[in-house]
Amino acid sequence: MNTMMTALVLENFADEQFSQVQYPVPTAGAGQVLVRIHASGVNPIDYKIRLGEAPYAMPELPAVLGTDMAGVTVAVGDGVERFNVGDEVYGLTGGVRGLQGSLAQYAAVDVDLLALKPRNLSMREAAAIPLTLLTAWEGLVDNAKVKPGQNVLVQGGAGGVGHMVVQLAKAMGANVWATGSTAKQSLIAQLGATPLDYTALSAQEIVNNCTSGQGFDIVYDTVGGQVLQDSLGMTRHYGHITSCAAFGEHNLAVSSLRCATLSGVFVLMPMLSGEARAHHGEILEAATRLIEEGKIHPVVDIRHFNLDQALDAHHAVQDGSASIKVVIDIE
Repeated sequence: MNTMMTALVLENFADEQFSQVQYPVPTAGAGQVLVRIHASGVNPIDYKIRLGEAPYAMPELPAVLGTDMAGVTVAVGDGVERFNVGDEVYGLTGGVRGLQGSLAQYAAVDVDLLALKPRNLSMREAAAIPLTLLTAWEGLVDNAKVKPGQNVLVQGGAGGVGHMVVQLAKAMGANVWATGSTAKQSLIAQLGATPLDYTALSAQEIVNNCTSGQGFDIVYDTVGGQVLQDSLGMTRHYGHITSCAAFGEHNLAVSSLRCATLSGVFVLMPMLSGEARAHHGEILEAATRLIEEGKIHPVVDIRHFNLDQALDAHHAVQDGSASIKVVIDIE
């Protein structure tokens, strides 16, 4: 195996460039595996970190960015029993604080953050899943405890997290509606939800038309801002609003009067704090089963980017031109 690897390094926030450098291949420590990275998924948090707009997740520079990854284990550290050399794995594994990201040929990764890659997905497809699926699961399953037959509204059902929430809710037996722009209605329908054009319907019209005015059991907000504020009034009594975009100030009166529960999702917490990392691995193991059963699939942008084009991949996410998930080919 090579002793040196190619990696992209961010040296200054707001730089419109990465520096391509040669680093020593890391060693798998206790509880880690060394992964040869085949693909790196790009999420909005990646370009926000690059621009210095994510103070809660900033790495110390110079740093290798890249949050999602898929690859093959090439070495196993002490105490590791879950994985063997040659296993294909995927996970949300780095690119924040002191954790090396996936814009490199190799990474030493905490095994708790990994799961075996679904056998029916390519490396590119697998790298598109972890952050969005984990965010969907934490909000819908861990927080809201979705049950078969419940009515679920997904705000932003054609986005990265939203398209996973839609599919996961369907896989869990819920009845699913999802908001999106006029152009996204057919995609939302293909994902399995009843599409709702937010440009044509008010929040109250959606509640009246879909639930006879009673409200949804669960509203999963992926948009934030005014959409989250509107969502607070769209649940039934004792319903649940969960959001991965609750970063603003909101008046909770309307949800309080419904005795509704409001919960937030911050999917980076296990990486940043070291807490509950094993749960991320467990979620991805469950996701692998659902994916292999054909109940969940990622929507991956058709464009191919390599390490030399990583900045272009970031721009594709940043400018909104991406077809949900952008992936950078490493291998």
